[in-house]
Amino acid sequence: MDFLWLKKRIEESGISYTEYLQKTETEISHTKMSELSPAELKRVNIKTLNLQRNKRITAQYKPGETLGKILREIPEQQIWMVITENWCGDSGQNLPYISVMANQNPLIDLKIILRDSNPDIMDQFLTNGTRSIPILAAFNSAGDELFRWGPRPEAAIELINQWKSEGMEKSEWTGKLHLWYTKNKGSELEKEFSNLIEPIFHP
Repeated sequence: MDFLWLKKRIEESGISYTEYLQKTETEISHTKMSELSPAELKRVNIKTLNLQRNKRITAQYKPGETLGKILREIPEQQIWMVITENWCGDSGQNLPYISVMANQNPLIDLKIILRDSNPDIMDQFLTNGTRSIPILAAFNSAGDELFRWGPRPEAAIELINQWKSEGMEKSEWTGKLHLWYTKNKGSELEKEFSNLIEPIFHP
């Protein structure tokens, strides 16, 4: 993958976390609910719930001592590119934690790329051939990919696989997944980011 191409696209299409939230608020406020189909109404309701989650988690979350130290000691400029959409439930649960992590160090530049308007970027970061989101890819200034994460914590993936093996429909296990996220409070995400970042600078 050509990093210069990707960097240029990030500069053109990437938005900050604050801009992402503002964009979501604008979309919701300009939506005429009475004109929506049931499917469209469901998506708007998910956007609204995600916005509430983003604001609540961002306001309440503080990285633990181990991860906070790792983040603050990052010595070089990094781009954290997150590919996502504001209707994605997993994004609503994980992106606010990631934004707070990025804010621990001014050398981390968090940029959000919207999947559906940037399919050429998304297709460089597929998960088992699918356009699963959110996906975070971190790069240094030389264009080296430092680590990649997504679309959800491994513990959540294992639970979903278990529920599927038990014959649960998505409509059933989705509720259980969000309950797991609520109880976990980002602890699994913290562990994974610690394990991803710490070896880069302390091999």
